[in-house]
Amino acid sequence: MKITLERNPAEQIAAAALIVPVFEGEKESRFGAAPFVASGEVAGKADEFTLLHNPAGAAAERVLLAGGGKAERFDAAGLRKLVAASVRFLKEKNVPSAAVLLEANRTAAEYASAAVEGAILGDFEPDRHKTGNGKKTLESFAVVCPNGAAGLDAAVSRGQVLAESQNFTRALANEPANLLTPLKMAAAAREMSQQQGLECEVLERGNLERLGMGALLGVAQGSAEPPVLIVIRYRPQKAASTAHLGLVGKGVTFDTGGISIKPSEGMEKMKYDMSGGAAMLGAIRAIAQLKPPLAVTAFIPCVENMPGSRAQRPGDIVTTMSGKTVEVLNTDAEGRLILADALAYARRQGCTHLVDAATLTGAIVVALGHIHAGLFSSDDALRDRVLRAARAEGERMWPMPLDEDYKEGLKSAFADIANIGSRWGGAITAAIFLKEFAGDTPWVHLDIAGTAWLDEAKPDMPKGPTGLPVRTLVRLATDWTD
Repeated sequence: MKITLERNPAEQIAAAALIVPVFEGEKESRFGAAPFVASGEVAGKADEFTLLHNPAGAAAERVLLAGGGKAERFDAAGLRKLVAASVRFLKEKNVPSAAVLLEANRTAAEYASAAVEGAILGDFEPDRHKTGNGKKTLESFAVVCPNGAAGLDAAVSRGQVLAESQNFTRALANEPANLLTPLKMAAAAREMSQQQGLECEVLERGNLERLGMGALLGVAQGSAEPPVLIVIRYRPQKAASTAHLGLVGKGVTFDTGGISIKPSEGMEKMKYDMSGGAAMLGAIRAIAQLKPPLAVTAFIPCVENMPGSRAQRPGDIVTTMSGKTVEVLNTDAEGRLILADALAYARRQGCTHLVDAATLTGAIVVALGHIHAGLFSSDDALRDRVLRAARAEGERMWPMPLDEDYKEGLKSAFADIANIGSRWGGAITAAIFLKEFAGDTPWVHLDIAGTAWLDEAKPDMPKGPTGLPVRTLVRLATDWTD
């Protein structure tokens, strides 16, 4: 998609469609919309669209009046969603190009960036493997800021980088497991790293054995597909901080549950169990282009969890890289096992702050539904940094408890720790397990099991992967100050 910034008056923009946000209670109207506003046909409610053809006073072939809800609640995140939904509406009508008008009170950099993000995110479709010529896409998109301040060109560029990186993550998460094995995920990471000037290292089985990563290897042993640990390093030319941010993402390319096998219903979606790892790849892709003065390394442990004849059994005891032993009571609690070794390795690599993301537990979906990701942290300052970044990017996260009392549920008579507790507070005990391997390093865990995938399409997004929390992680890195 070609992205441009236009500073001419809206009346002179010759796009196939000009998107004009309208709000509840607005009385003023433009481009011949007055009768529709007066009659109540255009009420400005969120996700309400009215398409005007050959509008009076406009060079555009069409004007799309796009409802934004209450004006006082409309922010950059709201604009991102409005533009994405508008793009999806226009694509269905085979409109080849579009522009969005940003009025004088919404021409700040954050709005320009959000508008571009919305257009690119809204254009994403999960139909890569469909054949035929019926695919619809938007060829070009313009942000119209007639009285825009300086710095908008950089904001537009930032928005494009963010959205393309989020779509990179979505495309990976949407790949079926026969086409995206751990080795093929490593190949995708290498290709992306080469394109972006990043250093990529792939640790294969021999390396993992020498490092003593028994937890990761135990999960992988039932599959014919070999495991890998992907390590991607971004180093700024001149660091402004002594901090070293480690991004750790769960990369289970398919999860049957292993011997503790999942029900067959819905198992096909377990291709997206590597969404946390894909998010780390997307985040560091954007970081490489935006170039914050902060060292960042991504760690993505990739395995396939299968119930083969050599598969890990309930009751097995594995020794992690940290030296701690784990009794595996349930082989479907595999994500925390591979993350345990990856977190320990990230600490050994000198990371001073850790953030992991994983489709870890169904329990977080019970607690928060599909609206918020669960956020757990051992460090209040890092927690607040991540929450600020999430709010700025419109990715909703909710702080969850991490009291030591919950550790009682992970006691084992036979090993240092068990990999599951009781059914109660399952998302919390999973986080408590990970905390053991993050040690005293400031750490945040994001459980994205309820937010990484949409079961039903929304006006602004199709069914499938969401790409959360790429934007939050990038904002965290780019806004970092000591």
